[in-house]
Amino acid sequence: MKNKRIAVLYGGFSSEREVSLKTGSAVYNTLIENGYENCVLVDVDKNIASRLIELKPDICFNALHGRFGEDGTIQGLLESLGIKYTGSNVAASAVAFDKALSKYVFVANNIPTANYMVCDGDYNVKIPFKKCVVKPAREGSTIGISIVENQIEFDKALKEALKFDTKIIIEEFLQGKELTVSVLSDIVLPPIWIRPKKGFYDYESKYTKGMTGYIFETGLTEDEMERLKEVSLMAVRVIGCTSAARVDFIYDGNDFNVLEVNTCPGMTETSLLPNAAKKAGLSFIQLIEKMLELA
Repeated sequence: MKNKRIAVLYGGFSSEREVSLKTGSAVYNTLIENGYENCVLVDVDKNIASRLIELKPDICFNALHGRFGEDGTIQGLLESLGIKYTGSNVAASAVAFDKALSKYVFVANNIPTANYMVCDGDYNVKIPFKKCVVKPAREGSTIGISIVENQIEFDKALKEALKFDTKIIIEEFLQGKELTVSVLSDIVLPPIWIRPKKGFYDYESKYTKGMTGYIFETGLTEDEMERLKEVSLMAVRVIGCTSAARVDFIYDGNDFNVLEVNTCPGMTETSLLPNAAKKAGLSFIQLIEKMLELA
């Protein structure tokens, strides 16, 4: 693999550009430190097609987050250029990135998920549940998300979410334990219990050091752990994920409710996927190499 020309795609022009810059830099620096001298870091812009034709990489490590990077767009470009790439294919990426499409797939396959409705840019919607989570259907990193309990808050949340997307997901709020499970090919990595200090796992809690606890001691029984593993595999399989993916849950004491599937998880050394891999005995470079092999 060290003889292959590897292009690490990062940056891009989505609302998650800053997160992607950190992921791409961490991956690139680790590859260089481990003897991958034929590796190049590519900040993706609208000239990416001509840049890739010029570079002629054997494999692209996709470190892009958000639109264009996770939604099947860059995957389609790479397919058309005949370049291998890390992560899931066009269809799986598109379905996972669109939370409305994901919901349809989960419900059709009897995978537990919160009750929901989809709003297509209509401001005159009545609050459908006593407590709601309002979020853009096609964004990540908790961008544009709100938790509301009355019509005034709901109207404000809808307006905020519509700044980022014309399609909005409105979910019934579920009280419970927030868990995330990373899946590498068919290997389910140790689950992590996410415990934000201010009660809501928003953008600040996610990316500010010390604002959230990430705990491997989940407090689940053996039977619950087996069920969590089963639902995690079901979720990535029905979406069609390959390589690495992360499944986010709320466990309300009865069901492991899938919130979403992330086909392009963060890849800094402190991100959830690398931490879960480390717990399972895989170093950061070993995780990167496994993803490159799966490509």
